[in-house]
Amino acid sequence: MSQSSVWQRIERSFLASAGEVVFGMEDGTVSIFGLVFGVAATTSDQSAVLVAGASGAVAAAVSMMAGTYLDVETNQARVMALRIDTEMRTDTTLVLDSVTQRLHAVGMAREQTTVVTEFLSSQPAILKGVAAALAMPGDADASQSPLVRSLWMLIADFLAAAIPILPFGFLAVPEGRVVSAIVTTMLLVALGVGRARIGGRNVVRTVTETVAVGVAAALAGVAIGVAIARIFS
Repeated sequence: MSQSSVWQRIERSFLASAGEVVFGMEDGTVSIFGLVFGVAATTSDQSAVLVAGASGAVAAAVSMMAGTYLDVETNQARVMALRIDTEMRTDTTLVLDSVTQRLHAVGMAREQTTVVTEFLSSQPAILKGVAAALAMPGDADASQSPLVRSLWMLIADFLAAAIPILPFGFLAVPEGRVVSAIVTTMLLVALGVGRARIGGRNVVRTVTETVAVGVAAALAGVAIGVAIARIFS
């Protein structure tokens, strides 16, 4: 496979999973923004902020990946089941033809396929079950499979979560808070634009909502961090 074709497949996969990418980046940014600022509000120890942020980013990214995988897998199975159910009610020949093509594709001889299809044509319930079992692996688009989409979610969530954390790796905590707030706000604006384009929504309103959610998360993190620090001080 040529390098250009590999990049083309990656590009198609990215575009097919654009919704997961934007959602993953927003989730990673907002959640870790709140976490990092909650810790940074109560300590001047860079390592404490970095450890809290990095561990939170990894845990959140893996959690979002698992959730996306299960959600996409469930939705694909549901859609496939509904499609087969509709075809069974309208024209069982379509379902039977699909099963026959699958059996040929896996190498079953034509004589054997004929025997199987004759049996299935007289057993609608079994035909429906066989069609459902054979349909998912072949019909699932590789660029939109649960695993691929969940991996895009993992990458997007983790990379976006790194933005609020990175300034604390190069700057003291007070300066890190300022730089982190600026770069994270810029990222939230960009994510708001992306959400607006994907969802066909008003750009100004969507950007405002996205930034507001991020600011609210940061304020909540600071409030919780300060409250806990005072309780145990």
